[in-house]
Amino acid sequence: MAGLIKREDIDEVRQRTDIKEVVDGYVTLKGAGLGSYKGLCPFHDERSPSFTVRPQVGRYHCFGCGEDGDVISFVQKLDHTSFHEAVEKLAARIGFELRYEDGGSGPNREDVGRRQRLLDAHKVADEYFRAQLLTPGATEGRNFLHARGFDRAAADQFGVGYAPQGWDSLLKHLRGKGYTDPELKLTGMFSEGGRGIYDRFRGRLIWPIRDIAGETIGFGARKLYEDDQGPKYLNTPETALYKKSQVLYGIDLAKRNIAKDRQLVVVEGYTDVMACHLAGIPTAVATCGTAFGTEHIKIARRLLSDDGSGGEVIFTFDGDAAGQKAALRAFEEDQRFVAQTYVAVEPNGADPCELRQSKGDAAVRDLIGTRRPLFEFAIRAALKRHNLDTVEGRIAALRESAPVVAQIRDAGIRPAYARELSGWLGMPVEEVSRAVGAAAKRAAQPPSGSAGSGHQGQGNSQGRGSGYGAGSAPGVAPLPPSPALPSFNRPDPRDPVAAMERQALEVALQQPGMLEGETWQRFSEARFSTPAYLAIHEAIRASGLALTGDPVRWVEQLLHEVPEPLRPLVSELSVVPLPASTADGVLRYCRDILARLFELQITRVKAEKMGQLQRLDATSAPEEFQRLNRELMQLEMQRRSLRSEG
Repeated sequence: MAGLIKREDIDEVRQRTDIKEVVDGYVTLKGAGLGSYKGLCPFHDERSPSFTVRPQVGRYHCFGCGEDGDVISFVQKLDHTSFHEAVEKLAARIGFELRYEDGGSGPNREDVGRRQRLLDAHKVADEYFRAQLLTPGATEGRNFLHARGFDRAAADQFGVGYAPQGWDSLLKHLRGKGYTDPELKLTGMFSEGGRGIYDRFRGRLIWPIRDIAGETIGFGARKLYEDDQGPKYLNTPETALYKKSQVLYGIDLAKRNIAKDRQLVVVEGYTDVMACHLAGIPTAVATCGTAFGTEHIKIARRLLSDDGSGGEVIFTFDGDAAGQKAALRAFEEDQRFVAQTYVAVEPNGADPCELRQSKGDAAVRDLIGTRRPLFEFAIRAALKRHNLDTVEGRIAALRESAPVVAQIRDAGIRPAYARELSGWLGMPVEEVSRAVGAAAKRAAQPPSGSAGSGHQGQGNSQGRGSGYGAGSAPGVAPLPPSPALPSFNRPDPRDPVAAMERQALEVALQQPGMLEGETWQRFSEARFSTPAYLAIHEAIRASGLALTGDPVRWVEQLLHEVPEPLRPLVSELSVVPLPASTADGVLRYCRDILARLFELQITRVKAEKMGQLQRLDATSAPEEFQRLNRELMQLEMQRRSLRSEG
């Protein structure tokens, strides 16, 4: 068995990997001050971005839920890998060859993590299917694509492939690559019968389903032959890699455009995604055999930076009854978005693929362009269920549609739609407005017996992590003290001394190069009074100057030096944006903060010596009296020197 990865190689991978580039594959980041970036946290659901990344120190920290770490822990948590696997993945990303304690070049095949083995098998299968699409046996598959307006370039762009009609074509191929049957059973690409396993996908057109990072994790297969007794579409079943409630087909291709355009278009099938992208709608994705649900929304919101500053989600559905039902299910999830939600339904029931095939790319763009608010669609759907020619029907329609209007988030739009609804119903505006107002009040009341439960749940969610100093982050409410940290009280951000000490530690962690020379001596001698900050200051003193030239390794060293309960606080202090917009501004700010810390230290020492002087009898101890006076004068000169340096 291969040994552990050498410590220095782990440090090298951590130092050489740009954490922003890695996080960008999962979260849309925006600049948040010099050298800092912010986005919606991938670890909890939030409406305002509180997830901060600081590449200079190689760390991230969420001021909402407390999750923090370096690039290795980020990959571990988001890709559900072990530490070992995360380091190996990042090393491969930067082309760095790892060394192991036993002198080997890495783990043997049997030592590779299960997840990586599954990913590798999917990659091999993906390449195999794509190659098969070019063979004579795949004529039917190529005809299918051609009939729908997709040429070879389109097939290559989306990785479309073909599964041969035999029972074990893929099985033989993967066995030949060294994969064992127990491993292959875990991939979801094979079924099992009395004689063992056999290909799950046979005689079908194949679409690779990839995660947000572009790794193939499953497949979707469309039947081509009449004698195929299986369903029209057959997907990979649930596996360790493939969770259909968390997968959006095309997300790997669309993520950059979703973030750039602040738009997400949700369609119903693989060919619809292809049609939209080729027609100039590169923000299209599709669910895989399930409705668009909560987990999909979390992915979408992170990419959209769904924080109230714009953005739109557009659902496209067939015009049939099933499509109408799907649109209304989407409306049930509408309140989870801050972005505006819309629906685009082609009047004749054509999906984007059919529309492109019959009328061209412009028709697909026009379909998206004619979207209408999802709540309007829901209101009209409610009205269709009632006979509006009768008084009873109109009253029933009002009762069903008023709560829909009440759910409209934009308070400026809500009255306008109440007036629209009154026109559609042929009822007085005042009566409709009263019904909408009553529905809003009912929605605002908590269910009986559950008062306060929602608030408590939110508090529990936000209370994860350190519980330290979140109040210092703009727009983030202070967190309650964590019961898991009995040894340290949470520093009070209103205490000017504690605030000064915190700012000084932020400078020391983020700009350790400022501590060299005489500054290091002054900083080491400074006395911190806040227990949590005192412990971090002691860790800095213990670490010495050896790593101050390397901020990434510097913070990593401090994390090992401080008591474990304080590690989240160290991470937080290392990423909180410094209030400066230029490099020169950062230097001026850091010098000012350190000068204020040293001045505070001088003031404390002066107060102590003044007390000694006042307690001293000058006639009985004249030399001591003179010595204290000289020291007080020196301290005052140091204080004035600091002022002049500032």
